[in-house]
Amino acid sequence: MTNAQMAISRSLRALDWLNFFLANVQTGFGPFIASYLTANKWTQGEIGVALSVGTATAMLSQVPAGALIDALRNKKAAGAAAIIAIAACALLLAASPTLLPVLAAELFHGFASCMLTPAIAAISFALVGHRALGDRLGRNARFASIGSAFAAAAMGAFGEYSSARAVFWLTAALTVPAVIALSMIEDTGRATITAARERAAAPPPLAQPEHRESIASLLRDRRVLVFAACIALFHLSNAAMLNLAAGEVTAHMSDNVQLVIAACIIVPQMVVAALSPWVGRSAERWGRRPLLIMGFAALPVRALLFAGISSPYLLAPVQLFDGISAAVFGVMLPLIAADVAGGKGHYNLCIGLFGLTAGIGATLSTLAAGFIADRFGNTVSFMGLAVAGVLAVVLVWTALPETRDTIDDEAAEPAHKPSTT
Repeated sequence: MTNAQMAISRSLRALDWLNFFLANVQTGFGPFIASYLTANKWTQGEIGVALSVGTATAMLSQVPAGALIDALRNKKAAGAAAIIAIAACALLLAASPTLLPVLAAELFHGFASCMLTPAIAAISFALVGHRALGDRLGRNARFASIGSAFAAAAMGAFGEYSSARAVFWLTAALTVPAVIALSMIEDTGRATITAARERAAAPPPLAQPEHRESIASLLRDRRVLVFAACIALFHLSNAAMLNLAAGEVTAHMSDNVQLVIAACIIVPQMVVAALSPWVGRSAERWGRRPLLIMGFAALPVRALLFAGISSPYLLAPVQLFDGISAAVFGVMLPLIAADVAGGKGHYNLCIGLFGLTAGIGATLSTLAAGFIADRFGNTVSFMGLAVAGVLAVVLVWTALPETRDTIDDEAAEPAHKPSTT
């Protein structure tokens, strides 16, 4: 093994740990916020508005963030800056659960988070290339889900036996190992790309396109437009679901609230850890659409179960369906972005566009679900989320083209070259 190949191997291991610790950090900004604010006498509508500030900020930042990551050679610097900003947001939440600090934390967290997904995707793409990207994304998702489960358990224990505020002190502390893991990844510039080519004995990866198509051409691509609509409906159904359930648990339980919420996070992450590598491999064998249909179909089932159960202790088993959806969606979004834009110089911009539609769906989800829950009850709100999930499945089934064919076409040109493996 050459020095370059050893550097790539070390970088891939560091990328595993980066995904693990970033998931640790982001877990603190999930349903723990809803529980924290509910415990401090915020209504569901007020919580929905506060959470929507973060999703709206991320929504507006997604496209420029993707374009910026495409333009930057140093993806690590962008990732490090985002992680440090998230640490500051956690400290702000811990300092005071009042209106201005919470809104400021949500604002800056939304901006910082939108840099992380394209940065990690760009680093992964540069290290392994297009042909191995499905497997790599599955591995990223596995380590992220293990990290989320670990963090949820730790934060649940901290919240239950210390205070809800302690969750955010722990979140800030976990940014330190995330930055250390990021620093251990070799720069994904020309030297790293060259090493990756040597390791794979393959043509240049699609992360380094020979030509760059216009943004207008990307926006006219039917696959991009339809998948963006599917993403918006997915998040319209999904984003508010666990936050709504967490608020209901906090309002109706006096003991074990933080542990129940932690279990609701841990269960789906266990599913994601088990399922994501299989999703990445299967996407190369079967195509993207069958897996998307499976993942999206879990959404309405989960919403209807949330609407029908009465015991808070049954929430965690229902979250198995969240694990199915999360495993599929987490691998498919950057993989389909690579299919449709990876060879055109707009991979991270495409991820940003998909993130924009996700932000639109998530913003509408938290606002609408909170509004409906305050006026008509949580059951009606969950039913509305189920309807959005059904529409997402129908759109994938009837309108989304298969994008795996793009890879087959691109692979056909060098197919005559003799194998070196």
